[in-house]
Amino acid sequence: MAETKGDKGAKAGKSAKPGKSDKPVAKGGKPDAAAAASAKDAKGKPQARKEGGAEIVAAGAVKAAPKDYVARLKKIYQDEIVPKLTKEFGYKNALEVPKLDKIVLNMGVGEAVSDTKKVTSAAADLALIAGQKPVITRARKAISTFKVRENMPIGAKVTLRRTRMYEFLDRLVTVALPRVRDFRGLDPKSFDGRGNYALGIKEHIIFPEIDYDKAEAMLGLDIVVCTTAKTDAEARSLLRAFNFPFRQ
Repeated sequence: MAETKGDKGAKAGKSAKPGKSDKPVAKGGKPDAAAAASAKDAKGKPQARKEGGAEIVAAGAVKAAPKDYVARLKKIYQDEIVPKLTKEFGYKNALEVPKLDKIVLNMGVGEAVSDTKKVTSAAADLALIAGQKPVITRARKAISTFKVRENMPIGAKVTLRRTRMYEFLDRLVTVALPRVRDFRGLDPKSFDGRGNYALGIKEHIIFPEIDYDKAEAMLGLDIVVCTTAKTDAEARSLLRAFNFPFRQ
């Protein structure tokens, strides 16, 4: 018995029209807004899902910090360091108490003269250390002695403020500096006379974010801690309160 057109349509079902994508449809025949939103999220950033009451973040997703999050060192500064410095120097106004302004990380790549790709690798390592995308620094003028051309990429730098600044300082003091070989303390005289402190690190692999096996080369790193202190004595007391391991 030959099949009719109705029988063929029943077996094959309704086929989608060419050139149009299938949209989630609710019972009433109209597109379901909730289903469409979830489908749209799947195309964009990975979304978190719940299994057994626990929230699981998909691979590659960045979970934002809670709104009431306060860095550990910032809380210590507000609760302990401010009263301590006020008592030590006799400040009459709370705004006189010195505080951290910013931290600048600078990484120079001398080998970039022969291979500019090493600057990109150094910038990637600096981004892991700082938790923030760095800026590629370029030569201002050509220097034939060092084979440097004008506008050539020669390093990377990044400026940290607020929460990221306190988090980096916490990792530097508690994790990175104790991993330095033959470490005997920081130089207590490396101030510039205006309350800013500078220190140099010979090997950037002391930071736990850097994988030793994947590091292409040992790179140096300059760290400048800028404060609002007016004198070196005030800045030194501030950094000592943050447990900076100054040499005795």
